[in-house]
Amino acid sequence: MTGNLATARGAGAGSVGGPLLGAIFLMATSAVGPGFITQTTTFTVRLGAAFAFAILVSILVDIAVQLNVWRVIGVSGRRAQDLGNAVLPGAGYAMAALVVFGGLVFNIGNVAGTSLGLDALFGTEAKIGGAISALVAIGIFLSKRAGIAMDRIVVVLGVLMIGLTGYVALVAGPPVGEVLRQSVLPDDVDFLVITTLIGGTVGGYITYAGAHRLVDAGISGPAKVAEVSRGSVVALLVTGAMRIVLFLAVLGVVSGGVVLAGENASASAFLHAAGEVGLRLFGLILWGAAITSVIGASYTSVSFVVTFSPALERRRNWLVVGFIALSAVLFLVLDRAPATLLVLAGAVNGLILPIGFGVLMWVAARRRDLLGGYRYPRWLLVAGVLTWLLTLYLGVSSFGGIAALWTG
Repeated sequence: MTGNLATARGAGAGSVGGPLLGAIFLMATSAVGPGFITQTTTFTVRLGAAFAFAILVSILVDIAVQLNVWRVIGVSGRRAQDLGNAVLPGAGYAMAALVVFGGLVFNIGNVAGTSLGLDALFGTEAKIGGAISALVAIGIFLSKRAGIAMDRIVVVLGVLMIGLTGYVALVAGPPVGEVLRQSVLPDDVDFLVITTLIGGTVGGYITYAGAHRLVDAGISGPAKVAEVSRGSVVALLVTGAMRIVLFLAVLGVVSGGVVLAGENASASAFLHAAGEVGLRLFGLILWGAAITSVIGASYTSVSFVVTFSPALERRRNWLVVGFIALSAVLFLVLDRAPATLLVLAGAVNGLILPIGFGVLMWVAARRRDLLGGYRYPRWLLVAGVLTWLLTLYLGVSSFGGIAALWTG
């Protein structure tokens, strides 16, 4: 079973446009998961049009982060944890521990997302839906053609998601003028919201998903800089566009005075805008996005530990299966609403981001030897350092909010 998913993913990506496209979709589908949808809906209801400012800031930060992460890992040809150990012995192990912890928290939220999807699709009880979905994810993963199947499913679900959400946005009629004003002059600024958005799109394991995929595919070295940079920007533009369209769709619904259902607000928004058909299609899309995220989170998290030992590498697939199973068990025993878990997961990953990103920026600034002699662009280095300082500040500022989310 060793390497089945990695091999299949490479083959699947190649069949639709090459390993670079595979890396783009891996990063994008990891970001556009159930947490992404739930966070966007939750914060749109809370902040209204002022949420546009948080979206704009998060997109700018996301681009700065991924341009640097993909560049450093892609040029060096080394995974993040290996770069960490090269900079400071033991740092890579600490990075791996943090990413695995954040990935586990996020994966609990992903399992919760599958339960929300099945609830919208069939009215399935949350715990039962999460358990069934985890078993399905394990079954998909154990298939020798899992990567090819998942790549194709991701494309189909992505088209459905964008099409349906765009339709809902048009029908809902959001106040576009107010959104444009509040994107630069917001009435309300919430640091926890911004940190959670960043954590949900480039935090934790998501930061490294696409870049590690490039290394696995052999797209690395100074000669591949253009491909690496283009891939990072395209992946983030896709997630940014989806965030904006979803925000406009939900804002249009709530601006009309509709009160969304608390436990599954995203489904409620689609129901009010597109009727029963919209609700069922939303459930299918959310469930598919969640299943993709469960496998992506598990595989990427495990990739942070298997390089430390050949014995772990040989058991990679079983470790991923175990990771999925553990996530499902924790979801079943934790007494938290699925929506709360999804928002909490993004916030925790937002706290983890400054640590690993700081290590990579140190490599860019001071360890040219690890980059094969590549001269790192000064403008990108400055943008990266400033972004790192911002993520550090946002992470510290959000500590109290995260505690409130967990205890509330």
